[in-house]
Amino acid sequence: MASETLLLNATALKRVLARIAHEIAERNENGTNVVFIGIQRGGVHLARRIAHLMESIWQHPTPVGSLDINMHRDDIGKRATMEIHPTLIPFDVTGKTVILVDDVLFSGRTTRAAMDSLSDLGRPRRIQLAVLVDRGHRELPIKADFVGKSVPTSLEERIMVRLAELDGKDEVTLLKPSTPK
Repeated sequence: MASETLLLNATALKRVLARIAHEIAERNENGTNVVFIGIQRGGVHLARRIAHLMESIWQHPTPVGSLDINMHRDDIGKRATMEIHPTLIPFDVTGKTVILVDDVLFSGRTTRAAMDSLSDLGRPRRIQLAVLVDRGHRELPIKADFVGKSVPTSLEERIMVRLAELDGKDEVTLLKPSTPK
């Protein structure tokens, strides 16, 4: 049986998102050309939450979209099944600063697939990456611009992000595999 360690409770998650929002505001001045795109699934809800926080900082609404990257994954032929989610980007990304939002940064392959997918939609001026948790183990030269929490993990460990919109509660936990006796 795996053991589970709480990394962020609902209050801590809220604080982390507020810090990320302020860091984004510092790096992007008034935000008139900034859009948020959440990577399906968890990144979409985090992007919406951060964009909502940005409204109170920038005093104007910030566009939010969702991106499914499954057709751009480099392991597409190795997966038994793929769960496809909608890509909804009701704005032009050309010339914009796109803040890609994801829940966990691991190998970097999801981020690479998201950037490939974005290139099909236009040519952003700049792409920045915001992640709730960076767990290390990069396989590609990708680094997040905004990180909620860095959690060094082993390859056997997993990060579980639960969001109220999907799971009924907000929390981030570390799952450690059980050690055989």
